[in-house]
Amino acid sequence: MPRVKSTPRSSVKDRPGRWALLLRRQKSRLKMVAIVGVLAVIGFGVSAVIRANAPGSSLVGLRERIGAFTGVAGLSVRHVIIRGQHNTPEPLLREALGVMPGEPILGFSLEAARQRIESLAWVQSAVIERRLPDTVLVVLTEKRPFALWQHDGQFSVIDRDGDIVDARNVREFRLLPLVVGPGAPSHAAELFDALSGLPDIARRVAAAVRVGERRWNLVLKDGTTIELPDDHAPAALTRLAALETKYALLDRPLAIVDMRLGDRLVLRPWPQPASSPSSPPEPAAREPG
Repeated sequence: MPRVKSTPRSSVKDRPGRWALLLRRQKSRLKMVAIVGVLAVIGFGVSAVIRANAPGSSLVGLRERIGAFTGVAGLSVRHVIIRGQHNTPEPLLREALGVMPGEPILGFSLEAARQRIESLAWVQSAVIERRLPDTVLVVLTEKRPFALWQHDGQFSVIDRDGDIVDARNVREFRLLPLVVGPGAPSHAAELFDALSGLPDIARRVAAAVRVGERRWNLVLKDGTTIELPDDHAPAALTRLAALETKYALLDRPLAIVDMRLGDRLVLRPWPQPASSPSSPPEPAAREPG
């Protein structure tokens, strides 16, 4: 049987064309440039560690030099992606980040930027990442607005821990529960947690007033004041809800329901003028303007 001759490997048909050869050479050159760049960055990093431990060293200056070098090499910020931002003003957030498009992506400290961002009132925590070659990612966890606090005629938005998170755009949060007086923010969570399980009482409350920084008065929407005891306020509220269910207590024309004494309940009706009954006064707390 005759043998089939194979085409020699050195055939003209097997030789790469001019463009293929050029592309192969460019790939080799780009690979070499990338290797040199990585080695340079590593070298600068080692130098930074050594000089940072030397007397009189300046890590900030080294970071700036590294950033300038990598910026020339093309590692510059082109995109800043922010996630989780709802109430934090974006201009303040970008100012705290401290890096703008066009600046070297390795020329700033992630830790310093995180600390600056976490110092903003609305921010609970922040994560900042470099995504080479050109993107900075900021992921926020913001504090949740919990209540409005009225004190000395001023309104502020507070979070669950009682920290002020906003004192300017309070009108946007006017539907939040209202607490009044010194000491109210740090004790509001316990009160409203107790009210959350008592919807028939909670829907009537217009404001919670902290008295003497030791107890609460609840001002209802019809003007009735519920005076709660210094201790065991949740138990007193549960008792009040039971009385409301059994006797429709809060539908009566009462000015004050005094629950400060655990073994008794004192009810004070609205005073009636001799001529005609009067309407109950407005609650002490006013709506934020």
